[in-house]
Amino acid sequence: MTGINVIATLSPAFPRRLLPALGALLALLLNLGPVSAAPVRTVGVARVDITPAFPIRLNGYFGREVEATNAAQHLFAKALAFGGDPGGPAVLIVLDNGILPHSLRERVVEKLRRQEHLDPARIVLCATHTHCAPCLTGAAPNLFGHEIPAADQAHIDRYTRELIDQLVQVATAALRDRRPARLGWGRDAATFAANRRTQGGPVDTAVPFLTITDTNGALRAIFTAYACHCTTLGRDQTNFHGDWAGCAQEFLEKEHPGALVLTAIGCGADANPEPRGTLALVRQHGRSLADSVNRGLERPRLPLAGGLECRLKEISLPFDPPPTREEWQALAQQAGAPGYHARKNLARMERGEPLERRLPYWVQEWNFGDDLALVFLAGEVVVDYALRLRTEFATDRLWLNAYANDIPAYIPSRRILREGGYEGGGAMVYYDHPTPFTPAVEDLIIGAVRDLVPAAFRSR
Repeated sequence: MTGINVIATLSPAFPRRLLPALGALLALLLNLGPVSAAPVRTVGVARVDITPAFPIRLNGYFGREVEATNAAQHLFAKALAFGGDPGGPAVLIVLDNGILPHSLRERVVEKLRRQEHLDPARIVLCATHTHCAPCLTGAAPNLFGHEIPAADQAHIDRYTRELIDQLVQVATAALRDRRPARLGWGRDAATFAANRRTQGGPVDTAVPFLTITDTNGALRAIFTAYACHCTTLGRDQTNFHGDWAGCAQEFLEKEHPGALVLTAIGCGADANPEPRGTLALVRQHGRSLADSVNRGLERPRLPLAGGLECRLKEISLPFDPPPTREEWQALAQQAGAPGYHARKNLARMERGEPLERRLPYWVQEWNFGDDLALVFLAGEVVVDYALRLRTEFATDRLWLNAYANDIPAYIPSRRILREGGYEGGGAMVYYDHPTPFTPAVEDLIIGAVRDLVPAAFRSR
């Protein structure tokens, strides 16, 4: 008797959410393969090289004033396209870049909506947050503490325009590549992330991964994530590089020929890779992440049997009241980014422009029936969000991604706002926001996740 037949004879009262786990267990016991219980659906995969062909500034670190010209590692955008669901096709794109501006997703979505008739909720962009990728127009505009020279800005604008077209290209290629496949998922752990605010502080060690196999069981793609900054390389690195995420993808694609590997980032805004600083350490951390995925692949994966449902919600996050004109004038005397930031806001006030009071913020959720829910949060999200959401939702069926769709700022928790520091408000000058967020942001974001994630995933 096969595992599928055993499941078919269960009582109707048996909880449906336990079927994937039961199917995987039976597959293991009966030697049926890791995802044999998964239904056949259509999935396409594609990649495009997004390494610049001209000099351009790198984003991520203050003080790098020289344009990068060489690639220590090529940069890519990769896409998965899911078909066969009532809501229509869905596309997941992961790109090797540090900071995505709000307008980038808007323009990619508009092109795909017009050309491919995709629902915006069924398009998600994730960045690896490598600090050795090109600047994009409007992304952390105060990073250098002064106006970017016109010639350098022209290169940034050109790359941004070309990248938007490349992201549409890779999504379209994945849609055209759709063919029968099975989905499975699993989870392991990695330990090279360390809390960078507090020694021994909390980090999220989870390494979830999703696999796409063809109907003969051959591996076509792996999507995985880990909650850690891609900052193994410091600001002395002046070449393009994907950091540990790029190395993990290289290792896994070499060890699984023909498979495409996509690596996203979880709620790791307050986590750095440790140790850090050299190319050898980049490879060490990439090897660690790849080993975690390979360990997981040796075990049975849970089949994703449910249909793909996608939801998107825009909320707004409030800022603290801005300084007075006199306070801005005092801040404007400072050197570097803080003074530059203050002078920009004084100029806005002189022009009669209102200063920002709220930030538009996207929360997105995809779920495969009751089998797995993926949450995509915009911005540099700290670990407290992962810790809290895992108390409210079923930890064994929840996958958290940050750095998704838009990276407008650090997203601190109530605790980190109270503590202050870089993640608690200091970084706002680089992102060109007037003040830190109010403590309401944590509950606003958690509330949006509650609204989007189906009740079947609530923790019992």
